[in-house]
Amino acid sequence: MVLLKTLAEIGMMAEAGHIVAEVLELMGKIIAPGISTLDLDREARAIISRAGATPSFLGYGQPPFPGAICASIDAEVVHGIPSRQRILKEGSLISIDVGACLNGYHADAARTFAVGEIKPAAADLIRVTEECFWKGFAQAIPGARLGDISAAVQQHAEAHGYGVVRELTGHGTGRSLHEDPDLPNFGRAGHGMRLEPGLVVALEPMINLGTRRVYIQEDEWTIVTADGQPSAHYENTLAILADGPVILTRL
Repeated sequence: MVLLKTLAEIGMMAEAGHIVAEVLELMGKIIAPGISTLDLDREARAIISRAGATPSFLGYGQPPFPGAICASIDAEVVHGIPSRQRILKEGSLISIDVGACLNGYHADAARTFAVGEIKPAAADLIRVTEECFWKGFAQAIPGARLGDISAAVQQHAEAHGYGVVRELTGHGTGRSLHEDPDLPNFGRAGHGMRLEPGLVVALEPMINLGTRRVYIQEDEWTIVTADGQPSAHYENTLAILADGPVILTRL
């Protein structure tokens, strides 16, 4: 069931979103060769805790997710588990996905960062993945269809020869981290539910340099590309208002 949010609820989600944005801003400053993903997780937890919020991901699911962030390196698409043994290396990509819950409302966002100097093909992947988000965002207007967002993301990614992950989607969010509707990154324009003011969704293109196919590793969380090529991830929580969409996960 799709739960539309009031303006007051959207305002509370924006407060949670500000915390998420602070975490991602810090990640962009401290990510460098030699730092562990556990160090990144500890820094994220500290920001969330100081703000009086709780990490949305910590303890989520089955088996319970053990981190406050997902830290996914290179061919890891999403859900990489923070670890003292995962040390960032020059030339890698790392995707940081983080959620915060404040006053009972969640917000969720992700970015992919370069670790030092990266190859041009990897930099292009990061850039186009962000562009995919904005292509979808432009379609998030009242009266449009969910498929308009999905199709815009897919078309832009595939125009650059990239694989669009099918098994993972964006989602509604609010009092629960994951709510209806699912928001795929592929689809047909003009199809799906009609968008209304008060709909809050996490739009999150997950785009692969190679094949769109993925598989899950033995830890039951980490999802990786089937061909070992890098993947990138760009996500914001957004609210659809009467005059268009607004991003809630920003400073």
